[in-house]
Order: sequence, then C-alpha cells, then structure tokens
Amino acid sequence: MTTRTERFQRKPKGKQDEVPEEPEEVIRFPPEKEAVRHPVSCLYTELTSLQSLLQESNAQKATANELFAKASFQDAIETYDKALSTCPNYLDYEIAVLKSNIAACHLKLEDWKEAVKAATAALDGLDKLQGRTSKAKEVDEEGVKAVEEVDEEIISDGATKAEDTSDKGKREADIERIRCKALMRRARARSELGGWSSLQAAEEDYKTLSQMPNLPSGDRKIVLQQLNQLPPRTKAAQEKEMGDMMGKLKELGNGILKPFGLSTDNFQMVKDEKTGGYSMNFNQGGGGSK
Repeated sequence: MTTRTERFQRKPKGKQDEVPEEPEEVIRFPPEKEAVRHPVSCLYTELTSLQSLLQESNAQKATANELFAKASFQDAIETYDKALSTCPNYLDYEIAVLKSNIAACHLKLEDWKEAVKAATAALDGLDKLQGRTSKAKEVDEEGVKAVEEVDEEIISDGATKAEDTSDKGKREADIERIRCKALMRRARARSELGGWSSLQAAEEDYKTLSQMPNLPSGDRKIVLQQLNQLPPRTKAAQEKEMGDMMGKLKELGNGILKPFGLSTDNFQMVKDEKTGGYSMNFNQGGGGSK
C-alpha cells in the first residue's frame, strides 16, 4: 500500500511527455524583394543569362552565314530566325544585322515582299538605336556648350576631318554601314516588286542612298543608274494604274446611267487653259450605252 507522499510524488518526464521544439521559421521573399535584398547577386545572374543568350544567338548567326554562302537561303532564313529568338531584345544593332541578312536571303529567293518587310524592320531598329544615341549626344553637347562659348579651341581643318576612332565613333560607322546595306536591299526589292507606290518608294530609298557619304563606290554606281531609270518607269506605272482606275469608274458609271439611256460618253471633262481647272459638259448626242 502506497503512502500519500508516494502518490503525489512528481514522476520523471518520459520522451512522450517532452514538449517538442518549434521549427525555425524560414522567411522567404518574392523574387522582386529578393532582388532588393541581394542586388549584386541578382544582377550577376541576369548578366550571365544575357551573355549566354547572346553567345547562342551569335553561334546561330555564324551557322546561318555558312548556309547563305552555300546558297541554302531558306535554311539560312530559318537559322537567322533562331538567332533572333535568342538575341536579347534590347540589342537593336544586333537584331538589325540579322533582319538585314534575312532581307538578303529573300532577295536571293526573289521574294520581294518579304525582302521589303525584313529590310524595313532592320531600318526601324537602327532608327530607334540612333534616336537614343542622338539624345545622349544632345545631353553631352549641352554639358560642354558653356565651356566652348568661353574658351573656343582652335582646331585645324585636318583634325576636323579626321576619322573618329573612338568606340562610339566605330559604332556609329557600323550603324551607317548596316543602314546602307538594308536600304540597298529594300530599294532593289521595291524596284523589282513594281507598281506605282513601290517604284516611287524605291526612288526615295535611292535618293537617300545617294546622299550617304559612306556609300561604297560600286553601290553608288548602281544608285545613280537606278535614279536615271526609275522616273520613267514610275511615271508609266502611274499612268497605267490611273487608266485602270478610270476604266473601272467608267464601267461603274455606265452601269448606273444605263437605265436612263445614258453613258459616261455623254459627259466630257473640259480643261480651262487659263485657270487649269476642269468643267463637265453634257453632250446629248454623245451616244447611249452600248
């Protein structure tokens, strides 16, 4: 028989009576907050990823160039497209080069519409790139304007004509070189495409090219030749399209006037030589519809 003291004596705790420790809480942040907490690490990761994409894009571009050299133009287009898909979208110059190369492939395949489309995309990218460059240049010029007004440096004519060998100067030269290529490809495609609007646009491209100082001599010869040949072609295309349009309008007018025993022959446009304007005369004996 147990005593009262034994009954109320505290028993030692077993494992089942131990209070489990609470697990350590791990605080996790969303990606955007993690970037704020560890900016250097996140920036390094992003730069590494972009560099990897660019390397992959350049590898695809090199393969496409080889295919172009082998006259496998359709395969080259598909490979250039793969290079575009991996090229970081903020690299406007690299994208413009790829688009211009695609335009060259379409020219070889005589796919004039696609050549115009690809060359135009390349030129749009270069325009966007040069827009940013010109804005940065304006900021730089404003920063040194006051100094130049106070102390104007005397520079010789030879120095002013010297080629800019800085990284910025080389990039601008590269941009103009690709612009020349893309314009030449688009101008040719538009010329081959034909039609009033396309020939007129080709003329504009060739006029722009004729004013570019870095145009190679061989290309300049082609440009001058096209500027001599295109105007009569453009005029002939305009007259043909206007004639076709007037023919359709006349056919439509005859259909409307036929129930009244009339035709468009009953109406004549007479030019006033003094004013250059036109007036419409009604001729009852012009003949009915046939």
